Amino acid sequence: MELTYFGANSWLLKLREYHILIDPWLVDSLVFGNLPWFFRGDKPPALDALPDKIDLILLSQGLEDHAHKPTLEKLDKTIPVVTAPSGRKVVEGLGYTQVTTLKFGETFTLAEKIEIRALPGAPIGPLQQENAYLIQDSDRKTTLYYEPHGYPPAELKDYAPIDVVISPVVTLAVPILGPIIQGYKTALPLAQLAKPQVFLPTATGDNVTYHGLLNSLLRTTGTIDELRSQLQHHNLSTQLIEPQPGKALKLAINS
Repeated sequence: MELTYFGANSWLLKLREYHILIDPWLVDSLVFGNLPWFFRGDKPPALDALPDKIDLILLSQGLEDHAHKPTLEKLDKTIPVVTAPSGRKVVEGLGYTQVTTLKFGETFTLAEKIEIRALPGAPIGPLQQENAYLIQDSDRKTTLYYEPHGYPPAELKDYAPIDVVISPVVTLAVPILGPIIQGYKTALPLAQLAKPQVFLPTATGDNVTYHGLLNSLLRTTGTIDELRSQLQHHNLSTQLIEPQPGKALKLAINS
């Protein structure tokens, strides 16, 4: 298994010979609702590039930091897309021709080799819940769990142990309104539930710079070092690795 982190929530997963691009933001700025004064993210030039090979695009949400329109506009529209229901309108509106929507419990199989299962993810308001994903190599039984906001579902225990987990380790919260990302609260329980060999932090800790009103209000709780200490304190053998943005990370998974 090989993973490349592009900052924010963007990952490229290479499993066997297949490349899965997850929640891509790879070009231009990240802006919510066309309001840069409210929130804008900028990446360094080193991360502003498109992968040479993409076999599948995987979207956990339809919001801009998961389904980034400027990035999706530049990619080949014939690339298959698997998405949460909220992302379907985004990619179809951009002209993508192979779009599969997964609801919780549903699966998609890539080339009869890799199974992608949708699990409950982050709530967006009182009526909408986005996707988490369990990605499994059908032959070698290597598994990866991805959820970018820190909301591990209880049913994850049915699939443990999971080899690799990608989830936030810190909490980002707006005073009064509450957390946007709640990794500080849930990263340790997630590790206890999934029993991963490797835990990779996402959503923060990269070299992306953020601006705007929303960013000025955000408060951060927790660090990677704190989680590492908690894992040791609870006698968990999980290896916590902070990826270097833009550099491929090869993981040797014990079967």
